[in-house]
Amino acid sequence: MRRTRIKICGITRIEDGLAAAHCGADAIGLNFWPGTPRVVAPAHARELARAMPPFVTIVGLFVDATREEVSDVLDAVPLDLLQFHGHEPPDFCRSFGRPYLKAIAVGASDDLLESVSPYDDAFGLLFDAPPLDGRPGGTGRTFDWGRLPATLHRPLVLSGGLDAGNVANAIRRVRPWAVDVSSGVEARDANDRPRAGIKDAARIAAFVEEVRHADV
Repeated sequence: MRRTRIKICGITRIEDGLAAAHCGADAIGLNFWPGTPRVVAPAHARELARAMPPFVTIVGLFVDATREEVSDVLDAVPLDLLQFHGHEPPDFCRSFGRPYLKAIAVGASDDLLESVSPYDDAFGLLFDAPPLDGRPGGTGRTFDWGRLPATLHRPLVLSGGLDAGNVANAIRRVRPWAVDVSSGVEARDANDRPRAGIKDAARIAAFVEEVRHADV
């Protein structure tokens, strides 16, 4: 049986990262894009990374950052994997000597195979819903999973609007290597809206459990 890997993205608190690890997540995502309330400063990101137990992959998310900005984070934070969620060209993504994921927004008319072909050395290709209000991810929206290519040259990571209610169906339909969730495991406010950057341990546990059920 192949086990679907799980990344909990948008971690801003040590207790949330530990909750993800204890529930069985394979990776946590630290967001360095200043346009999101889930952003973490490098000094705090270093504390988060160092608090994680062994064998939890630390992923750093960047959106059209400069080379200097990425390098400054790498100097401060022990990242295992880079995730580029903007319009970064392949040469930029591979220039840091670290494994990387390239995020691809799935629009209604995009040629996805053409979009991903330049990133032939990516460790994985992450497919997400199109940007909303200038936000490239974490929007809580799904996309048409039927548009995903049947075959890819790199492992597929599925993102975009996933939660405990739909992730099992997503895995059965797409058979991704991994799933990536952010807003779908966040605490809710009085209007049932996600509290960006504040995770809910019970929602994380329910999400992981549904992934495991789908794997069976």
